[in-house]
Amino acid sequence: MFINEFETKVNQAKSLDFGIIFSESIELFKKVWLQGLVTLLLTVVIIIPFYLIIYIPLIALSINPEMIHANDSVNPLFIVGMVLFFMCFGTVASAVSIGMRSAFYRICKLKDSGALVSDDYFYYFKKPYFMKLIVLSVVIMLISILATLLFVLPLFYAIIPLSFINVVFAFNPDQSVSDIIKASFKMGTKKWLIAFGLMVVCGFLAEIIGVMMCFIGVFVTVSFAYIPLYIIYKEVIGFENSEDETVSIETLA
Repeated sequence: MFINEFETKVNQAKSLDFGIIFSESIELFKKVWLQGLVTLLLTVVIIIPFYLIIYIPLIALSINPEMIHANDSVNPLFIVGMVLFFMCFGTVASAVSIGMRSAFYRICKLKDSGALVSDDYFYYFKKPYFMKLIVLSVVIMLISILATLLFVLPLFYAIIPLSFINVVFAFNPDQSVSDIIKASFKMGTKKWLIAFGLMVVCGFLAEIIGVMMCFIGVFVTVSFAYIPLYIIYKEVIGFENSEDETVSIETLA
């Protein structure tokens, strides 16, 4: 039912205006730039320890170089172990990125709607959603690898649908992984050109302004490049009354 309704909304959606979405992205960025910065810093802090873990097999190899060899040839067990090790690392890093980015989109909705709810950067790391983050990260990794093996061009196309996974998951976390992937590719395919153009323009502006702010400003402006996808989702799919908005109304009362 979800995927059918989603596809219907995407197919029947009105044409989007580049200028309007760009302007709305700027206005929303003014409200969430701090949350975007916090999201980025938290992501870096969480992932750094895993990057340090990468050096463990490298250090072991430097101590005992012979472990890579077996009977005067490359040890297949070592190669398999290294591949599995880096795949596990990539899965965890991707899951953290998806969870934090999805939380940022949820915060965007709260700020955009004026809901008086505290920011929850770890909302999607809770028990009901954590395993889904892992599965999504594995699927994204496999799609990226497959697209890369197909001479890069498919990866260039897939970047937009894969980027929409964060948005679709953020507002439909209870749906199945397959439906989230299908919905993301439906949205990304239908709105590929405008999404790509907005991400390029906003990403370029974010980098330029960040550099003008003595480079460290990039950490502040980088989230601007993510916001157009939220605006596109809002315009195409929209939001029904949510628990967050209900809490906001009760708080105001």
